[in-house]
Amino acid sequence: MSWLTRLWRGKRSGAGDAPVALVYRGPAAVPGCPEAVAELLGASRWGFGVHFVGPDEDLPLTGDVLAGAAVYAQPGGGTLAHGYRHLRRHRDEIRRFVHGGGRYLGFCLGGYLAGATPGFGLLPGDTDQYIASGGATVDSEDNTEVEVTWRGRRRRLFFQDGPYFWVRSGADASVLANYPNGTIAALVAPFGSGRVGVVGPHPEATEDWYTDAGLDVPRRYGTDLGLDLVDAVMAR
Repeated sequence: MSWLTRLWRGKRSGAGDAPVALVYRGPAAVPGCPEAVAELLGASRWGFGVHFVGPDEDLPLTGDVLAGAAVYAQPGGGTLAHGYRHLRRHRDEIRRFVHGGGRYLGFCLGGYLAGATPGFGLLPGDTDQYIASGGATVDSEDNTEVEVTWRGRRRRLFFQDGPYFWVRSGADASVLANYPNGTIAALVAPFGSGRVGVVGPHPEATEDWYTDAGLDVPRRYGTDLGLDLVDAVMAR
């Protein structure tokens, strides 16, 4: 039995150990994205022990490692085709983890990967490019900001060719945020006994993301919205 498995089993049995959050870091992610997601998870109220998983990390992305975790987070990266090429061999392991009660968090590319064409098939629907949707307020793949309405509040978030999400009619899903054209920017949905939380923009973005992109540093970051997503996906 892995030490991660002992941690999570201890937590579930009331032993008081911190729940484990795994964040992918590897060729299907862009440097800075995994670290920002890890920082967001570490700032949450859930007291996670946060660990990176990936081909060059101390922990590999395997079914045994996932079995010891409460949540698996897939951060932003490059293109969907490139990301899925590196992660498709883990598709069944990730699906089994979530279906059995685990949580999946997807940010930008991680949101695309929660879809089905291609992806892990975790959503009651699929994903597509927001910039290609009718009435989109962003029409470039460049780093920029996008306006969303998150639980009724208008906010601006860092954005780089993120997805929108669509769900089948009557599907069980909770929409947290919409883009100005009405498409879904963030949602939470069940998958088996687990839950999936996805977001197209980057509420986890930190100051250096803006300065590196030549954007004005915002007066308010999206951290509170990212934490809301974490809370929503962890809810039972």
